[in-house]
Amino acid sequence: MVLGELVFVGLGLHDEKGISLKGLEEAKTADFVFLEVYTSFMPCLSLESFERFIGKGVIVVSRKQLEDENGEIVLEAAGRGKAVLLVPGDPLIATTHVALRLEAEKRGIKTRLVHGASIISAVVGLCGLHNYKFGKSVTVPFPENFSETPYLVLAQNKGLGLHTLCLLDIDAERNRFLTVREALETFLKIEAKRRLGVVDKETLAVGVARAGSPNPTVKAGLVKMLMDYDFGGPPYSLVFPGKLHFMEAEALIAFAGAPSSVRRLME
Repeated sequence: MVLGELVFVGLGLHDEKGISLKGLEEAKTADFVFLEVYTSFMPCLSLESFERFIGKGVIVVSRKQLEDENGEIVLEAAGRGKAVLLVPGDPLIATTHVALRLEAEKRGIKTRLVHGASIISAVVGLCGLHNYKFGKSVTVPFPENFSETPYLVLAQNKGLGLHTLCLLDIDAERNRFLTVREALETFLKIEAKRRLGVVDKETLAVGVARAGSPNPTVKAGLVKMLMDYDFGGPPYSLVFPGKLHFMEAEALIAFAGAPSSVRRLME
């Protein structure tokens, strides 16, 4: 028996105006509207403004409610009517929401998706690099959750000549964000131990801050320079370019202030 339905709606990247018209329509016609803000950070999101847009209140759900409690508050509502879960970026980039969708389907609750702008496509576009030349992406965790995985992923991608997108860890509930400098320090620390020749202070990288906002910062340069560069406010991402098409090299110079020496990385 099919019960109610659960619609996952992407909010985009910066503020409540990033939602699509379709997403706004879904929220307006929902019986219950939930919002999670822990999987990503939207610098200028106004809950009050969004509630005025849709003409109803929004229930903010925590990581504990969606993960530890398996989203029961959302699933219970979706079993009684139409529930919308608003998610920063694109709704199923976070694995948390895949698990929630699977559980809804198991319970006979219909699910639908309304996609939104994703940090993955936004960062790629801002850098001017070709999407099809990216390898695995990876999250760089806070130091207390230290892992060599980001370094190993970078090594694998670099060996294939591919670009690497690094999403820098966030704890939105505590207003904490891993910086570009901290991420680079992590890579250099692992390089000092592993010595695979993957990254050093002369390696080209691209730092991105506030992708999707009216004033993003995009800066390409050597690691030693980016470590002291002021990227402004969060959230942050990091890209390590692989081999470059001539157009990618020119884009990095034009759009990210890369040194002309990036042309040496061309295929």
